[in-house]
Amino acid sequence: MASRAWSIATRLCHPTSTKVDGYGAMSTPIFQTATFAQPTATTFGEYDYSRSGNPTRTVLEEQMAALDGADRSFAFASGMAAISTLVRLVPSGGRIVTGDDIYGGTSRLLGKIAPRLGISVEHVDMCDLDNVRAALSRAGTKTDLVILETPTNPRLRITDLAGVAAAARACGAICAVDNSVMAPVLQLPLQHGADIVMTSATKFIAGHSDTTGGILSVRGKELVEQIAFIQNAEGSALGPFDCWLCLRGLKTMALRMERQQRNAWRLAEFLSRHPLVTRVNYPGLAAHPGHALHMAQAAGPGSIVSFETGSVDASKAIVEAANLFSVTVSFGSTNSLISLPCFMSHASIPADVRAARGLPDDLVRISAGIEDADDLIADLGAALDAASGGGAAHAAEAAEAALAAEELDKAALVARIKQLEGELAESRKTREN
Repeated sequence: MASRAWSIATRLCHPTSTKVDGYGAMSTPIFQTATFAQPTATTFGEYDYSRSGNPTRTVLEEQMAALDGADRSFAFASGMAAISTLVRLVPSGGRIVTGDDIYGGTSRLLGKIAPRLGISVEHVDMCDLDNVRAALSRAGTKTDLVILETPTNPRLRITDLAGVAAAARACGAICAVDNSVMAPVLQLPLQHGADIVMTSATKFIAGHSDTTGGILSVRGKELVEQIAFIQNAEGSALGPFDCWLCLRGLKTMALRMERQQRNAWRLAEFLSRHPLVTRVNYPGLAAHPGHALHMAQAAGPGSIVSFETGSVDASKAIVEAANLFSVTVSFGSTNSLISLPCFMSHASIPADVRAARGLPDDLVRISAGIEDADDLIADLGAALDAASGGGAAHAAEAAEAALAAEELDKAALVARIKQLEGELAESRKTREN
């Protein structure tokens, strides 16, 4: 018996599970099977069909429930499959309140699919608790589900977890938190009053950009039963091999996230001093408007940084000039990633809606990996310098082109004047004759 509670890093390496391998394998076995033989023709064993349950998946779900402090966790084929299940909790004619700075896939689901199910959706500024309370208490409405992110993706805005959870509870709504940016290593929304926490297993849990998955960790017997039924009925569970990839990733998640966070912090500080950068979004910086709140409800600022340059061309040049940062969607990988969210992960949000929500097209998002921080800073610095030089060169080329066009216009005007003068002289000769 331990004399103290183990830290999360230790618990990630030493999970407890009801599924004990009889051979003592250090790695959880992969039960790569669709069906399981039954004791008799009229009795069922613990597992019968992998859509309904699989031992490898059970190990993952038990470990996630322990990490999140949940009554039960469920592993889905993707983060969006998990969020789609949240929407299934809302009846036709029901209502969802969510943030105005959310993942593009969630925005697409709530904007395009939820209305087909007869569900209305209202987007509010989740950073303003008065706005949230007003939306939840709006006359003539009843809210069934509140979905929030904190920090948000990609602008890394901070929401008061306990405040929103209390407001949702007061109006009888389920409170669900997308915790993908933090994972249970850095933030535990259920401890702050949320009913459900969703974590994209694609990101920090698996951690190597080699699988997709989503986890719902749930409090309360009624919600557990509803989600178990929906997952089995719709067949959205994560497969055994993908569960094993997540279990493998969990063992090093704390180690990876510690390094990734340290790298992100240094990148954010570097970016905040660069003349080409007009704004840096990172909750670890004291200048971030949500810094104090975030550090009070989370164990660290995480490894996602976003910044603005004021120019889409400059931002595009930075993204494309970086060598150690792969240009790709998603985050949480061992490799550093970079993207323009408005053209990639959030492209499904219409441009006018993005503008209304304050999501600028020049925003660059970085997911810091586990590389050497000095190498990342040097590479990003070179990309910024190239973009700065490129911007100057483009400006010079544009000025030269404008001057050349002006000279062409003058030459054309002189030629036209000469033509008119010639025609006038010819006309005079005709009249004199």
